[in-house]
Amino acid sequence: MGKLENKVAFITGAARGQGRSHAVRLAREGADIIAVDICGQIDSVPYPLGKAEDLALTVKEVRALGRRIVASEADVRDFSALEQALEAGIKTLGPVDIVLANAGIAPMNLTPSATEWQDVIDVNLTGTYNTVRAAAPGMVERGAGGAMVLTSSTCGATGTGGNTPGGLGYTASKHGVVGLMRAYANYLGPHRIRVNSILPTGTNTPMVVNDALRAFFEADPAMSQAEPNVLPVTMIEPEDLSNAIAWLVSDEARYVTGVALPVDAGFINKK
Repeated sequence: MGKLENKVAFITGAARGQGRSHAVRLAREGADIIAVDICGQIDSVPYPLGKAEDLALTVKEVRALGRRIVASEADVRDFSALEQALEAGIKTLGPVDIVLANAGIAPMNLTPSATEWQDVIDVNLTGTYNTVRAAAPGMVERGAGGAMVLTSSTCGATGTGGNTPGGLGYTASKHGVVGLMRAYANYLGPHRIRVNSILPTGTNTPMVVNDALRAFFEADPAMSQAEPNVLPVTMIEPEDLSNAIAWLVSDEARYVTGVALPVDAGFINKK
């Protein structure tokens, strides 16, 4: 029996990368999954976002573990669509115990677009707010407690990110996620709902490993020098974050809340 047996987890950005890894890891621990992803492109993002076939693969991998999953295409910027996706999942799987606000973008363009600042704020920060806002009332009303993890970044604890609208917006949004986490930890704590953040260093996912972001780093010496971690790894794997999350949302971390947890191979400590 896994440590999340018969729990239901609501995960955004679940089509691939960290989101898919989290869905599979929590399913391996016994959780059923409500998976959401935009499955479409945002014009200011210079790399391909997840597609419907990516989300279908997440579904396949979760089901292969013998767990149930309800997957929907929804944009975290659209509160109504997000709420409908959550309600569809609850109707099939039951009430939510775990929330992972994971969806995010990094629109770091060599030639900045007119919308990249607003897009990254809207997805990374407002999208996280919408995710919690959709799930929290039902969890509070149910009275069974629960756990949330809001995905930030090492950029949420440092001044890295680059001097472009998208880079500055990314750093600002990830700092905002940590602030949102701390406020929600205080607000939801009396209802036995724990809220934490993870702060990843560079992670081997399509958001980081792509030609556009590689060119962005290479064009800015300060950014390229910011990448190395203290531990001798260039990047971590999404599973490293999923392992931390599986602990954070389990009873093993039942008194851990309001924490911004770096999973960063020592990146922040170096700053």
